[in-house]
Amino acid sequence: QVHFVESGGGLVQSGGSLTLSCSASGIDFSLYAMGWYRQAPGKEREFVAWMTKNGSRKRADFILGRSTISRENNVNTVILQINNMKPDDTATFFCNGWGANFTYWGQGTQLTVSS
Repeated sequence: QVHFVESGGGLVQSGGSLTLSCSASGIDFSLYAMGWYRQAPGKEREFVAWMTKNGSRKRADFILGRSTISRENNVNTVILQINNMKPDDTATFFCNGWGANFTYWGQGTQLTVSS
């Protein structure tokens, strides 16, 4: 049974920082790339960031220069830190993991940025 559990969402002011984490169980974490997508009301889900087991990273343009994606492989966790939060960052953030033949999603955590 596979479970991805997100935490760290909440309400922050513009210019503040937030750290999201996702802990995985039921998979061999070392075989999966892990990352984040977001979805705002009325909009399609979009890519945010991911990191492979070997340390390769990719981030969407809207968080370049103000974010860090990292993995703590010993505890099966992927972490996303976003600085200088903006109101248009408001969305539900979903943890995502994929291997050669399988993709899994967390239930999502709400991130709201006030102006």
